[in-house]
Amino acid sequence: MLRVFLTALLLLINPLAHARSYIDGHLHYVDFFQESEGMQALLEAMDQGNISHAAIMGIPVAKKWQEDEPKKPRYYAGDDAALYWYSATDSYVLHAIQQLKPEQQKRFFPFLSGFNANDKNSAAHIRRTLQMNPGFWQGIGEVFTRHDDVTALMHGNTPRANNEAMMKVYRVAAEFDLPILLHSNITSKRERNPLYLEELEDALSKNPKTRFIWAHAGTSMELHRHQEELDFLLPLIQRLLKEHDNLYIDLSWTLIEPYLIDEQGKPNPKWLKLFKDYPDRFVLGSDVVGRFDNLGETMQGFEPVLEALPAEVAQAIAEDNFLKLLPRQSSKL
Repeated sequence: MLRVFLTALLLLINPLAHARSYIDGHLHYVDFFQESEGMQALLEAMDQGNISHAAIMGIPVAKKWQEDEPKKPRYYAGDDAALYWYSATDSYVLHAIQQLKPEQQKRFFPFLSGFNANDKNSAAHIRRTLQMNPGFWQGIGEVFTRHDDVTALMHGNTPRANNEAMMKVYRVAAEFDLPILLHSNITSKRERNPLYLEELEDALSKNPKTRFIWAHAGTSMELHRHQEELDFLLPLIQRLLKEHDNLYIDLSWTLIEPYLIDEQGKPNPKWLKLFKDYPDRFVLGSDVVGRFDNLGETMQGFEPVLEALPAEVAQAIAEDNFLKLLPRQSSKL
């Protein structure tokens, strides 16, 4: 609540902050039940929040309403019922965008996500889907690999960033010049070390022609409930960015606290330095799921950080970097 208050105060003091335009690089059109408030609500929220464009995607899994549960759960963690891979999520995104006027369609960069990250057939499924709608899909993801309670509830084995199925997917992404938004937690809820780092680095090093966007920099809401701040995260990101020029970081909302902004609402100087050192390697994302009432507030939550950066760095992170990640034929916006 304090962060929200301080952001609102900043906007009152500095109206130019509110005038900044954003690209939301991580927006889910549907929730874990494949339901959505719809495009009209989304467009209104984007207009109110000064969001010019958004990378829009489904969610590759659906939550089951179990036979013995009298009430439908409200979220994937609402009960112990499983999650299952759900490929129709891409059809919902495709249909929603096709119903828009041409000028509205141009505000969205659709990402394809409806495939099983454990299935070596998925690369062929992605290829067919891309060929069915040439030029429509602008990226792949969000792909769920290590994702704490999400993957714990999934049917089958936990997917890994470097399993054989995903290695095939990365090659398709490179072939079609598509960035891939990858969720791969850096550690578990209990370990205070980069437990799963090898999986990510293996994917990066073996696929140098694929542009990886690391969702939340390997963190999640559930991870922070148990771990709070991971001391090793910042130096690890510094090293990864130095060694892998195909890696980009998605600064979605789970990083605002406790990393980017402290309890007093002040930006962390160490992260500010990181952004200045690598100004072209970070993008913003709201990570909203099917409901859009807090979309603008979430994106404007980055303002204390953006205001503390040089204008050209802030502009790059707020909009320009994401455009450069798109396929070459689409990035001329």
